[in-house]
Amino acid sequence: MMARGLPDPKEIEELLLGGELRYTRVDAVRLSGVSRDFTGRVWRAFGYPSMPDDAVAYTEGDVAALCRLRRLMEEGVLDEDGVIRLIRAFGQTMTRLAEWQVNLMREMVAPDPNGVPSAEAVGTIVEIADKHIGEFEPLVVHAWRRQLAAAGTRAIAAAATRDDGEPAGRPPTTVGFADMVSFTQVSRELEEIELARVVEWFEETAADIIAACGGRLVKTLGDEVLFSAESPTIGAEIALTIAAAIQDETEVPDVRVGVAHGPVLPLMGDVFGTTVNLAARLTALARPGSVVIDSELAARLEKEPAYRITRIVRRPVQGLGIVQPFVLRRAPEPQDGPPDGGGR
Repeated sequence: MMARGLPDPKEIEELLLGGELRYTRVDAVRLSGVSRDFTGRVWRAFGYPSMPDDAVAYTEGDVAALCRLRRLMEEGVLDEDGVIRLIRAFGQTMTRLAEWQVNLMREMVAPDPNGVPSAEAVGTIVEIADKHIGEFEPLVVHAWRRQLAAAGTRAIAAAATRDDGEPAGRPPTTVGFADMVSFTQVSRELEEIELARVVEWFEETAADIIAACGGRLVKTLGDEVLFSAESPTIGAEIALTIAAAIQDETEVPDVRVGVAHGPVLPLMGDVFGTTVNLAARLTALARPGSVVIDSELAARLEKEPAYRITRIVRRPVQGLGIVQPFVLRRAPEPQDGPPDGGGR
């Protein structure tokens, strides 16, 4: 039984959905003109739990969404499999976004070390949502458009690079991992709240640096971030800046960074392939606070005066054989001195 004083779950759901739960799956199929099997695929791709056919679980918005998807297929924009892949991308992205937003609101309204909000706190969150959800929603669409524009620009740049002489196949990309050192030990020494703050600071710092340098944060894995960059110099700047920024923070473990340059397979917002695997293996070879790169990236950066590249001992790495790693550092600042022929 629900604790006394908590808002009614159905009312909260309808508030956030922006409409009344009034249709069953049978109704949604009839009103939208799509098949029962298709509605099931869409529902699962969004990440929603299975519902009986007679459960009242659909709103006017759900039916309208199904109608839009049907029109996309009828107009030949996407086939059914393409629609499901698109919906799965939306679903997985929005699941994390929604959990993040709810946790953020909960912490702002009533921080609780046990992570259990009071009835009063839940009521306050619902009240804020009721008053301001209309202001939050356009921000989500705006962020999506901005990221879509950035991704489109990167795709055009990659196509132009290929036209300018790159070989056929997937264009090369610089990818890197930044991994917190001794995270397992740190996680045993810190309270959960303190550990969460360390991880959050690390992710925020890395994300800000990646964005500022012009790269892309591919994903975060708690104690590790994966980034990509369209050029070797941007990838190098990201790696060195993250390593230096984390090293300057005394209460956060140092990071080690591994970066590689080569073809990658982009899929569902992630990146895959031998280049990604090599970057991960190079991370394990790096010392705390250092950046280790592969031979391909070293060759691309060797004429850049801003960097110093040092060959280290060849190493065997799992699944990739013997690799030649290099340590990447910034070039020392030029020292001011007396002009030629100057005094003592």
